[in-house]
Amino acid sequence: MRIRGRRRCKDCEREWSYYDTGSVTCPNCGSLRSVGVGERERHTDAAAELDLSPHRSAVGEFDEEASTGRRALPEDVLDDLKSDLRAYVRERGFVSGGELRDLDDAYLAANELLHAGDVYARLRDVSEDEHLYVISLLQGADRGERPSSEAVPPSMTAARGLAYAEALSAFRRDVSLWLDDNPDPDARRTLETLGDHVKRVDALEGDVPVEKSESLVRAARELAAYARDGDETALTTARDRLARLS
Repeated sequence: MRIRGRRRCKDCEREWSYYDTGSVTCPNCGSLRSVGVGERERHTDAAAELDLSPHRSAVGEFDEEASTGRRALPEDVLDDLKSDLRAYVRERGFVSGGELRDLDDAYLAANELLHAGDVYARLRDVSEDEHLYVISLLQGADRGERPSSEAVPPSMTAARGLAYAEALSAFRRDVSLWLDDNPDPDARRTLETLGDHVKRVDALEGDVPVEKSESLVRAARELAAYARDGDETALTTARDRLARLS
């Protein structure tokens, strides 16, 4: 949607950036009486923040109380975690005040933790590797830290693939909207090629090598660098990367 990025409070005349706060409430006096000022810009990001520290505390308490050898996290702990992750993912976007942003690691890690949590909840016997992998995601997702490809247990490969496919689909939609305002045929064609790859991963329910998932993320970032900054080398690299995946 297009919105005016500046708002002015009718009560105290304070102005602030809606792009930064995502709220029409005046940060100075708390009034809900405000008006938009300035030009309308494309905006899809709700300025959402992810704080996993309460969930890390809950998991830490469980680990201290769990009997020897027990690794599975309680269902209520996982449910609370997934609820917050869904809310964060739902509110995030990649165009802020008309500016195209990157597909960032925090968004990717949040998606991956959400899907890994689903897999974890369905496992009958949770291995140490599986448990540590989910814990690793929990420890770093809100700081934009993702486990390396080599650290992904076989049982979690599809979770990463599907998580990244969903993240890339959301990113692709926003880039497409941004290109409506900033037309570029080369970027549009490359975006369509990326979309074809993402659709195939989605059709396979994420069951692709983790290296392919990572390559698609890199191609998306290279495409954004070209579209936003005019980096021709990034466009060439993205196209070559996608061609190798065909």
